[in-house]
Amino acid sequence: MPRVLVLFHSTYGNLERMADAMAEGARSEGAEVAVKRVPELLSAEQIRAMGAKPNTAPIAAPEELPDYDAVIVGTPTRYGRMATQMAHFWDQTGAIWSRGALVGKVGGAFTSAATKHGGLEVTLLALHTLLLHHGMMVAGLPYPQPGEIRPEEIAGMSPCGATTVAGARFQGAHIARLAARLAG
Repeated sequence: MPRVLVLFHSTYGNLERMADAMAEGARSEGAEVAVKRVPELLSAEQIRAMGAKPNTAPIAAPEELPDYDAVIVGTPTRYGRMATQMAHFWDQTGAIWSRGALVGKVGGAFTSAATKHGGLEVTLLALHTLLLHHGMMVAGLPYPQPGEIRPEEIAGMSPCGATTVAGARFQGAHIARLAARLAG
């Protein structure tokens, strides 16, 4: 049974919902899943002033990343890039990188934005770059993902990673299957 970490940052709750869907998908494949968030950098006062939703998930530490067979990273798209909180978390992984502690593990990414073309794929590709620098194998969201490709409307599909809750469930299951094959 692979161990999967769904690591996220969420300001208004959207990414937290997607993280839960990602975990649901991974668990459907028999994976042991932990859902954790990166530490918040804003003060409680700033969060209240923004009308943000406080996160309740446990906080992850960079040192625990090697404990997992797969790491799925989710961050909101902020000005066409990942949130500062997520970048700050990964900026602390130099020792893990120098040991090659994540080499050969499975990684994936997911995001959302307030607008349809708000930099979603740019954010996903930036997350892929982080994972690739750590020697991880990146798993996207393969076509065709059931329910995401519909000729009558745009549903939020990207082969780079999930940008919708339905896509997150599918990608979570896909990554858990890959991690199980590699761990087995």
